[in-house]
Amino acid sequence: MNRHIAIYPGSFDPFTNGHLDIVHRGLEIFDRLIIAVASNSDKKGLFSVSERVEMISQLVKDDPRVEVETFDGLLVDYVVAKQARVILRGLRAVTDFEFEFQLAQMNHTVCEQVETLFMMTSPECAYLSSSIVKEVGRLNGDISKFVPSLVKEQLLKKFAEG
Repeated sequence: MNRHIAIYPGSFDPFTNGHLDIVHRGLEIFDRLIIAVASNSDKKGLFSVSERVEMISQLVKDDPRVEVETFDGLLVDYVVAKQARVILRGLRAVTDFEFEFQLAQMNHTVCEQVETLFMMTSPECAYLSSSIVKEVGRLNGDISKFVPSLVKEQLLKKFAEG
């Protein structure tokens, strides 16, 4: 197992500035970061998994320390297969903690060698969520402060398609 690789999992529908903040800060701690887009999520996405992977890949393409992949099945199995030990999760508020704590405990029980590292989002991103960004964008609100410009373009295109 490599202690220098972290897996940053999520649905990322869409990838926000808050997600990007966790990536940048995670790279200050880990040598490599794998952004793992969940393909078996119960959430019905606005973007397909392949669209999300493509967008995120474009956003991080200049940093060779970051990979973007998709995974199915148990996250801990994916972490082990990638020879990592750490799951990186961003927390915005206390409400996130309860759910994330349960997941972390379950993951650790299933595979004791895998740990979860919680990283608090930067204050300017603490209120951001993909669902709120989608709602503001769907209602023609300005989302430029919430998502990278590539994501904004793709969101506006999706909403225009109806």
